[in-house]
Amino acid sequence: MANMMQSLYSIRLLDELAELKTMIHSIHPLAKLLTTMIYLIVVVSFGKYDAAGLLPVIFYPVVVIALAEIPLLPILKRMLLVAPLAVCIGAFNPLFDHSTVFILNDFRLSGGWISFFTIIIKFVLAVLAALTLIATTGMDRIAAALRMLHVPRIFVLQLLLTYRYISVLLEEVARIMRAYSLRAPLHNGVQPRVWGSLAGNLLIRTFERAQNVYQAMVLRGFQGEYNTGHDKGMAVKDMLYLCGWVSFFLAARFYNIPVLFGSLVTGVGK
Repeated sequence: MANMMQSLYSIRLLDELAELKTMIHSIHPLAKLLTTMIYLIVVVSFGKYDAAGLLPVIFYPVVVIALAEIPLLPILKRMLLVAPLAVCIGAFNPLFDHSTVFILNDFRLSGGWISFFTIIIKFVLAVLAALTLIATTGMDRIAAALRMLHVPRIFVLQLLLTYRYISVLLEEVARIMRAYSLRAPLHNGVQPRVWGSLAGNLLIRTFERAQNVYQAMVLRGFQGEYNTGHDKGMAVKDMLYLCGWVSFFLAARFYNIPVLFGSLVTGVGK
């Protein structure tokens, strides 16, 4: 039960962080959404052996998290939840790609290991950018930005309702677990013989809860359009935020900044 309530708190924490008043939070949602989308495209476009080239783009989420005053630990916990997926995707690369890419004295590093580390870095940066966007903007403002980009309202509505309904589903699960623990206080967890009945009960309760939520929305004037109330245009500071970060992303993509910086330091040293 404690784990269930902790999961509910974790979901709502991102919405609470989105209500902070910082310089990053004041940026227009569309500017932050476009910046994140371009950032993800740039991160994915790096080659499978270009792990070093990804290092400069780490600068973006680090700076945004610092300026937005977002606690790092909750973000890292959410990243760890999906980290096994990245490991599974790249786990077989070292087994199939034995070509030597890096040699240092007697140490040889195969392309499979480099591509594996590249996948991990890309995955971490993508998830970190997405979580940072939610924590600094909120789903309602992200939905408003998507509508400004003329994304079909049905997709935006499905995104919002799915995100909102996760917490509702967890609340129903918490109620069922509480009822089960009160009726079987000596059991350590849910017994396998009641998994089917509990799952069926949860399914019925979620259908009923969804119907109640929909009826409440209709009574409040819902006609298929989720009104977020955010429709103002971007200001000069928002354009500067977008153009500044995009310029940095393009520079990091088309110029090997670590090599250039190393050459500069070496030249100065000489």
